[in-house]
Amino acid sequence: MNDQTLDPQIHIHELGRRARDAARGLLAASTEAKNVALREAAKALRAATPALLEANAVDVASVEGKKPDSFVDRLRLTEDRIEGMAKALEEIAELPDPVGRTLATFERPNGLRIERVAVPIGVIGMIYESRPNVGADASALCLKSGNAIILRGGSESRNSTREIVAAMRKGLEAAGLPEDAVQTVQTTDRQAVAELLQAVDYVDLVIPRGGRGLVELVRDQAKVPTLLHLDGNCHSYVHAAADIDEAVQVIRNAKLRRTGICGATESIVIDRAIAGEVVPKLADAMAADCELRGDAEAVALDDRIKPATEADWDTEYLDPIASVKIVGGLDEGIAWVDAHSSHHTDAILTEDAEAARRFMTAIDSAVVMHNASTQFSDGGEFGMGAEIGIATGKMHARGPVGLEQLTSFKYLVYGDGQTRS
Repeated sequence: MNDQTLDPQIHIHELGRRARDAARGLLAASTEAKNVALREAAKALRAATPALLEANAVDVASVEGKKPDSFVDRLRLTEDRIEGMAKALEEIAELPDPVGRTLATFERPNGLRIERVAVPIGVIGMIYESRPNVGADASALCLKSGNAIILRGGSESRNSTREIVAAMRKGLEAAGLPEDAVQTVQTTDRQAVAELLQAVDYVDLVIPRGGRGLVELVRDQAKVPTLLHLDGNCHSYVHAAADIDEAVQVIRNAKLRRTGICGATESIVIDRAIAGEVVPKLADAMAADCELRGDAEAVALDDRIKPATEADWDTEYLDPIASVKIVGGLDEGIAWVDAHSSHHTDAILTEDAEAARRFMTAIDSAVVMHNASTQFSDGGEFGMGAEIGIATGKMHARGPVGLEQLTSFKYLVYGDGQTRS
């Protein structure tokens, strides 16, 4: 899995050539064959649980004491998490096939009948960081949507990824589909990432899933089209008309259910009109489990809140830490969130429908919520079975990237001998 003797350019080009051939093979794959591959891969994952846990333990041991607890939690697999991966594959098998859908039909005055139909994108490169389950989800979604995938997971998850890819390939083999539809980069040499980003002869789309550093690297180096996923410093804004007790409970879930996921709320924004009541209740609900860092007003309202620095307003902690900002009403709240959001997911908590409408219209994020935990920003919770990530760009796809977002389209034109004058 970690062969540093490989020449990165030669290795990526070989993976790309094989993926291109596999993608052609998937074009003719039936829905049933793809579903068989997914169900058999789920069986293989379950059968590989002992080996996968053993491989994951090696990965975890390599970073324990060197990385934050939240990072280790994202990396760690358990029997329940492996079962969750297997179930996600089975759920994707039950979803409608996105390939071949007729998106539009129209007829021209000259009698030509034209259809716009969904087709696979082709070969997808997936660059992600520490979460091994991303490899399973991404492989399954690409398989169902008829795409070949080249995975480049974080070096710290290389042993786990090896076992996951082996299970996916067993599923493909059992269904009579090309095993090279799922491959992984077998070197941790960072030059391999640059080669993948520039492999225009083989790769049709690269999806980076990670923090700002990864996304900026991709923006700087990519020659292949990209679908950007930027991890989020999500906001939960408590409007003056909020149900305060309900809002506090939503925020606790939004922050603390799992602190290491990209949908976790990192910044809590509170209207000044109700801050005197909200802040102490917020501290009561969260201070024992979460470090709160606030502006001068928030600190003055409750001494359990520590002073924030300017960096806190833009930080994705992925840990039990949250910033607290007091604002002077809806307009200031919208301006603050818009200025400091990564445009992943932001929420407003209010009983005022007009305030909710204004916030949801004005905030330019991929997902905007009303009276709900930001932790629902997830493809599974959107009914997509799984997701590759939350796309924060504006072209091709935005929000959870599921099956439909992994297709493009082409036009089929039917005539009966028409010629153009």
